[in-house]
This record gives sequence, C-alpha cells and structure tokens, in this order.
Amino acid sequence: MDSAGPEDKETGTTSNEEGPGDQKQGDELALAQKQVEEYKTMAMYLRADLENYKKRAAREREEYIKYANESFILEILNVYENLERALETARNKDDAMARGLEMIYSDLKAVLEKHGLKPIKAVGEKFDPYLHEAVLQSVDNDHEEDTVLEELQRGYTLDMKVIRYAKVKVSKRGE
Repeated sequence: MDSAGPEDKETGTTSNEEGPGDQKQGDELALAQKQVEEYKTMAMYLRADLENYKKRAAREREEYIKYANESFILEILNVYENLERALETARNKDDAMARGLEMIYSDLKAVLEKHGLKPIKAVGEKFDPYLHEAVLQSVDNDHEEDTVLEELQRGYTLDMKVIRYAKVKVSKRGE
C-alpha cells in the first residue's frame, strides 16, 4: 500500500487530500501541543515561585532566630549596666566582693557578646543619627561641629541592628 494518501477504488489513483476527520484530528493535535507548552511554561513559573518562596522563608526564619532574643537582651541591659556601675564602685575598695563582681560581669559580658550584642562607639565620633540620639548640645570650639562630646547612655547593636541608640551630648560651634 502506498503511503501517499487514500486510494480511489474506481480509478485506482491516490489522492493527497485529507478528509474532514483528518483535519479535525490535526487541529486537536495542534491544540493539545499548545496546551502542553502552556502547562510546561506554567510549571516552570510555579517551580521558580516555589524556589523563591523557600529562599524567602529561610531568610525570614534566620532573621527571626537572630532577633528572637532582642526583647530579652533589652531588658537585661539595665541589669548589666547596674552591675558595671557596682563593679566600678567596688574596685575602689579592692576586696573579695570586687573580684566576685568582676567575674560575674565578665561572664555576663561574654554571653551577651556571644549572642551578637556590641556597644556603639560614641565619644569622639562624628554624630550619626542612625546610631546616636542627641539629647544635649554644647558650645565647644575645640572640637569639630557635631562631634560627640559625652555619652549619657550607652547604645547597643544586636547583629548590626540598633536596639538602643546611644544618648549623647554633641558639640556645636560658638558664635
């Protein structure tokens, strides 16, 4: 049998014309192929969306873990600073209590630093509104304008995030 087309039984010739059924099958095949391509494209976008979601969720989880202790550390900062003041007072007496306070202070400081707490450097630095809160200004011609002259309350960062701004006294030029 010849694959060129259906054979006409009366004349014995072959024709290359498609019948109405063949045309319909061709259209259905083209439509199905188009749908397959659309589904492949959709699947590719959905896969990319899923990967982006996974990455975003992982980043958010890391940030949550990193800053989960922030409120606890903020509360303990006052205790830490009170212990530091008590240690300064006890150092003047040179007794066993001062040595005990020194050990406790050192341990607490090490734990806080291990969890990402760092003091913000202030005195002598140029005023930075992202790190410092100016609560006082003082006329001072010995220093450049907007130089931090005094730290009234220490500020801290927790893994690069400011959790408490340093309260500072800032210089300004006199007239």
